[in-house]
Amino acid sequence: MARRNRTRSARARRPLTPDAVRDTLLDGMSTELLRALGLLTERGGASPDAHRKIKQITHFLRQIEPALDDVYARHDEPVLLELAAGKSYLGLAIYAWFVQRHGRGRLIAVEARPPLAERVAGIAERLGFDRFEMRVGRIIEAPIPERVHFALALHACDTATDEAIVRAVGARADHVALVPCCQAEVARLLKGVGEGPRELWRHAWHRREFGAHLTNVLRALALQARGYQVTVTELAGWEHSLKNELILGRRVGRYHRGAQARLSALLGEIPVEPWLIQGLAALDEEAGPEAADD
Repeated sequence: MARRNRTRSARARRPLTPDAVRDTLLDGMSTELLRALGLLTERGGASPDAHRKIKQITHFLRQIEPALDDVYARHDEPVLLELAAGKSYLGLAIYAWFVQRHGRGRLIAVEARPPLAERVAGIAERLGFDRFEMRVGRIIEAPIPERVHFALALHACDTATDEAIVRAVGARADHVALVPCCQAEVARLLKGVGEGPRELWRHAWHRREFGAHLTNVLRALALQARGYQVTVTELAGWEHSLKNELILGRRVGRYHRGAQARLSALLGEIPVEPWLIQGLAALDEEAGPEAADD
C-alpha cells in the first residue's frame, strides 16, 4: 500500500506533456502569454501546479465569457477593469482572449503594490498589449474611467472586495465578477453585537465562518439593491482553493427597492454596519435622489 501511494504521489508531481496541456486550453488561448507568466515551458509542457493554475484560468474565462460577449456586442470600445490585479493572470488572459482577439476595447488593471504592477506592465509591453494599462494605487483611490463595462476583482482581501464593488457600481459597470478572499471586518463587528441571534457567532470559530458568509450575503444583496441581477456560484473545485465563491452581477436597472428593503431588514436583525454599506451610501449621496428608480 505504501509503495502504491508513493507511486501515485510521484505521478501527481510528474510534469505534463505539451499534448496533455493542450487538451485543457481554450481555442485561441495565447500560449505565448502562458509562457510569459511562467505557466508553460518553452516546449509547451507544465508542472502540475502550473497546470492547475491554467485550468483555473480557463474555467474562469468560460464562466465570464457570456458577460464579455454581451459587453462586446453592445459597446464599440468596451472598458474592462481588473481591481486588485496582483500578478494579473486573469487580466492578461482576458486581454489576450477578448481585447486582442476583437482588436478593440481596453483593459485597465489596478494594483497597490508597485513591484507587482511593474512586473505586469513589463509582461504586457513585451507581448505588445498596447490596449492594456496598469495603474498603481488602492482600489478606492486609483483613477478609473467614469464609465466601465466589465469589472473584475479576484481574491481581493477583506474590505478590498467591497471597495471593488463601490468602484464598479459608481462606474455603472454592466457586469461585475467577484471572487472574495479572506474577510474579517464583519467578524470583528459581530464581536461587539449583543443583540440578534448571537448563538450564530458566540464562538470565535463560528464568528469567523458566519462573518465571512454574512459578508458575501450582504455583497450580493447590495449589488441587487443597486440594480444588478446576481448569481452566486463556485469558481473552481475545493481541491483548487477554499476561497472559491464567485459572485456575478449583471446590471439591469439603477436601483431595486425590494432588494434594498431585504438588505435593510437583514441589517436590522444583525446590527452591523460594514464599510461596504457606508461606501455605497456615500455614492448615493453623491448621485442625489434622482439615482433611485421608482
